[in-house]
Amino acid sequence: MYRNTLFTALALTAAALPAASALAAPPPGRTLYADNCAACHQASGKGVKGAYPALAGTPLIQGDAKPLLSIVLNGKNEMPGFRDDMTDADLAGLLTYVRSSWGNTGKAVTPAEVATARRRK
Repeated sequence: MYRNTLFTALALTAAALPAASALAAPPPGRTLYADNCAACHQASGKGVKGAYPALAGTPLIQGDAKPLLSIVLNGKNEMPGFRDDMTDADLAGLLTYVRSSWGNTGKAVTPAEVATARRRK
């Protein structure tokens, strides 16, 4: 009886491990932000005054996604465009992360919205 209980407990523990690791996974887009944006806009999203704009609390980030999509796809001033560097899903995840971080309350961006903006040029 003890042996069956031990095997059952081990099986339940093993079944719970993927769920626990999924809880610890970073939000989609966070890694892309860290790799592509944080050097200029900072990990805090506060930017560098006079050089790189803040993303935290900015109306552009929280409002209509179309202008933001245009900037991220095509670039602006010193910021490069990511049109050829990221998939629609990657850009949607990245922008959703930015629009929901640091107190921002922007809506999620979908891969379909990115695809539509990509076609607009």
